[in-house]
Amino acid sequence: MNAFAAKLLFSTALLIPAAAYPQTGGTTQGVERAQYSFDITAQSLAQGIAEIGATSGWRIAYTVTLPPLETARVIRGTMSPMQALDILLKGTGFSYRTTGDNALVIVKPSGNAANSGVTTLDPVRIEATREQDGLSPAYAGGMVASGGNLGMLGNTDIMDAPVSITSYTSEKVADQQAQTIADVVKNDPSVRAPNSGGGMLDTYQIRGFNMNTGNSGEISMDGAYGVAPNYRVQAGFAERIEVLKGPAALLNGMSPNGGVGGVINIVPKRAEDKDLNRVSVDYGLGEQAGGNVDFSRRFGKEKQFGIRFNGGYHNGDTYLDKQSREATLGALALDYRGEDLRLSLDLIDQRENMDAPFREYRLASGVTMPSAPDGSKNAVQDWQWSDTTDQSAMLKGEYDLADNLTLFGGVGGGRTKVDRLFGYPIITNSAGDIDDDSLSYMRFQTNRFTANAGLRGDFSTGSIDHEATVSTSYYADTFYRGAIYSTTDPASNIYNPSSVPPIFVAAPTSKPKLSETDLRGIAIADTLSVWQDQVKLTLGGRHQSIETNNFSATTGAKTAHYNDSVITPMVGLVVKPTDYMSVYANYLEGLSKGDIAPSSASNAGEAMAPYVAKQIETGIKLDFGTIGGSAALFQITKPSGQTVNNVYNSDAEQRNRGLELNVFGEVTPDVRLLAGVMFLDAELTKTNSSTTQGNRPVGTPKMQANLTAEWDTPFAPGLTLSGTITHTAEQYIDTENTQDIPDWTTLDLGLRYKTTISETPVTVRATIQNVTNESYWSGVNEFSMISQGAPRTALVSLTADF
Repeated sequence: MNAFAAKLLFSTALLIPAAAYPQTGGTTQGVERAQYSFDITAQSLAQGIAEIGATSGWRIAYTVTLPPLETARVIRGTMSPMQALDILLKGTGFSYRTTGDNALVIVKPSGNAANSGVTTLDPVRIEATREQDGLSPAYAGGMVASGGNLGMLGNTDIMDAPVSITSYTSEKVADQQAQTIADVVKNDPSVRAPNSGGGMLDTYQIRGFNMNTGNSGEISMDGAYGVAPNYRVQAGFAERIEVLKGPAALLNGMSPNGGVGGVINIVPKRAEDKDLNRVSVDYGLGEQAGGNVDFSRRFGKEKQFGIRFNGGYHNGDTYLDKQSREATLGALALDYRGEDLRLSLDLIDQRENMDAPFREYRLASGVTMPSAPDGSKNAVQDWQWSDTTDQSAMLKGEYDLADNLTLFGGVGGGRTKVDRLFGYPIITNSAGDIDDDSLSYMRFQTNRFTANAGLRGDFSTGSIDHEATVSTSYYADTFYRGAIYSTTDPASNIYNPSSVPPIFVAAPTSKPKLSETDLRGIAIADTLSVWQDQVKLTLGGRHQSIETNNFSATTGAKTAHYNDSVITPMVGLVVKPTDYMSVYANYLEGLSKGDIAPSSASNAGEAMAPYVAKQIETGIKLDFGTIGGSAALFQITKPSGQTVNNVYNSDAEQRNRGLELNVFGEVTPDVRLLAGVMFLDAELTKTNSSTTQGNRPVGTPKMQANLTAEWDTPFAPGLTLSGTITHTAEQYIDTENTQDIPDWTTLDLGLRYKTTISETPVTVRATIQNVTNESYWSGVNEFSMISQGAPRTALVSLTADF
């Protein structure tokens, strides 16, 4: 273990015991100035707490038993939530304390606490505001949620989930000033986004396995593939960004590109009971200026109908030399929530145009990787460009056939268009010279369609409770591409980029169909619970069919066909020995399409069976109400194809073993923490060469670590300071383990200030990324392409709720 890992684990070890004890105190100065118009006649404390929360938008929680009110409490006038609670709680013996920004908890000192001055709390449940239907409430501190979407199993509390899942909130997205979901998921130590943010697409690695967003809908939206934008997903319309770690073929169906390290799911924003008019403006990450709007309303006698719109526009030069970017977002969410019927419709239009988009480097064989250049250097020519347009829609519904039986389903899809002119730079020597290989003008288009339906219900057989689900799913995509290649490729240098006169490449006149994919699945799962849910056992299986066709770009003739199926099981166990602890274990499988033997093999054209990745995992989760944590041990094996004795077979294998430690929540009422580390032992366990057998796979660091802390300052009410440290260990570029990039560590610092101006809540945020201006190679993707880390850059924003 290196020094960085030792320090991080030591710090975490100190924090967890301290966090296990209840915290007292906390200031409400500054937030007292946020005034709201109340008109409440509370017949009970629970009703009053809920209505104060709904009016103000504050999260107000309690776990203690609330006494009845002898007479109704009238709360009328313009005041702060704390003043409203003072009226409601007067004479009851109850009080409150802050647990974060716009968050309070109702407390009543116990007998022991009265003597010690310490308030004892049970795990907090949120009661004050109506959360989005089916959405888990935010955990203490507001950075992550207390549960997440487990695909066909629905939303599940983290303590009941037999898997590892983290759900980042829209509050975390806003406070981080995240532009894309890649910016957010990098807070998870088991996740990295190896492609540069200055390029045209984001890719991901989860538990050391790649997730290539490429030309298919690899990012899930509300549990369905094929709807979220393909190459990059802007974060403005996300209420939650969830990371489920491990293969999930049963829970979500096979991912279109066969990713097995985990699933990234986006939960879109919905209109809440309180009207919202939010406008923000920002500047930075170079010289980009822009803003966002967030508008929502509910209509109807019982507020059955909801509308929410999120829009954004950004334009200007980025932190990379020669690069400019224009990005737009429009996301409309409509929903209906009736007594038995719930419907939602999401419409998304996202566009990004870039001049001089950064291209990841490849390294020529036998060349030692040169040190990273300054992060602002861009070897792409200023006449190279990319334009991407994503449009998608999704209609979902639920109908309660009975109190314990729900019919659900959805249909949707998307279309992605890409026009671009650039090449694939290759570093040819240790001096950093490059050849921009395969300069081309390409036009892509991917059409995606998805549908699902199922039944979810609960029942009992004797002393055993059941939560059962039966579902069917369908995904299809068709990929088109036209390409014209240049006969001339420009040359440059990563340290001293040269300017080459524009090279003319004609635009493709057509986009021939190159491939089509159909994925069909039917699944069944049952969660059995006994002893008042202290033991939960989930059993399930999915029959998955995979069919693909490839076509010639010149003749349109079918060049390859693949059609196979497989059954993937799941077993998950959760045991809760105490209210604040759960122990879990699982066996999961993931699927990837089998390869077709290449023309060089003696069995050319033979289709391999689907590759089945297998995971075994066990772990422990802790929830002390305001602070939580987890530890997990996992092993994932993934087969792949290789040629041995001129015969192509699926007998290669990669095995990743790891340990994950995570902490989240409030250390004190004024200090919040989101931290973790992953230790990864990755190995090529079966290969066709002694030079690669037993080596580490490409792009798999031995350690990844994150530490984010926030502090509400006592000397400036409303001011919060934050810092984030991110560390990634050395990574190999080739399977022979002869070329690598060194480890790197970055520091980000931020602040935000919340106040009220003329009865308008205002938040100012500022972030400096890579404070020490480190020059580093940030990652290696599955194609052994190397990304360049961003330089020191700043971003400021102002948000107002009218």
